[in-house]
Order: sequence, then structure tokens, then C-alpha cells
Amino acid sequence: MDPTTNMLNSIKNAQAVLLPQVEVDFSNLKYEIAKILARKGFIDKAVKAGKGAAGKTLEIVLKYDNKVPAISGIKRVSKPGQRIYLPAQKIKSVRGGYGFSIISTSKGLMTGSEAKKQNLGGEIICEIW
Repeated sequence: MDPTTNMLNSIKNAQAVLLPQVEVDFSNLKYEIAKILARKGFIDKAVKAGKGAAGKTLEIVLKYDNKVPAISGIKRVSKPGQRIYLPAQKIKSVRGGYGFSIISTSKGLMTGSEAKKQNLGGEIICEIW
């Protein structure tokens, strides 16, 4: 299975049962996605943890509002078997502006609106609302 999809599913499943945090294997891509989620207010924070034989992990502290998860939906767009690339002009808003997309550009990961402002296209990683 795709590691990024695994992380997104772990977050979705943990929020379904109101867990305070979730741990996934560390990678720079996952860490950058988690930092964007924290910056946009969908999670509290993401912390690198663990070293040694067990390997590095990424601890993601989830966010709730009166036991309602901050993330109501996550959709993986570009998959290992089918990569989806869009130019800046074709990047659309997610759920009428209530969500955002994460795009891998030549200048790193950023939200769809940031990529559009900088006139950068790239691979659409996922949509979050």
C-alpha cells in the first residue's frame, strides 16, 4: 500500500474513534503534509519521534471541537498507479472553498491556493475538507 495513503487513512480512522493522536512511520513527505495540516488548523501538531531500531515515527496530535473531528474528509487524488498533474490554471477550490488540496510543486509541497498564486502546477497529492 502507498505510505501516504496509509497515513491519511490512519488519521481518518483515528478521528472516527476519537483518539487523541496517531503514530505513523516517518518520511519527509508525510511530515510536510502534516505541517500543512497543522498550519491550516486541521490538526494540533506533528512531531518527529523515536530513533534507533524501531525507526523514526511521526506523532500527529489530532484536533476536535466538542468531539467533532476537525477533518471531515480526506481524499487521495494522485495514486502510485495513476499520477494526476495539473497546471496552475486548472487548480480548483475544494468543496466550495471549505477545504484545500495539497500539491507537490517544483518549490515543495503547498496548498492549491498557494500554488495558484505562485503560478505553479504540480502533482495533486490529496484533498482535505
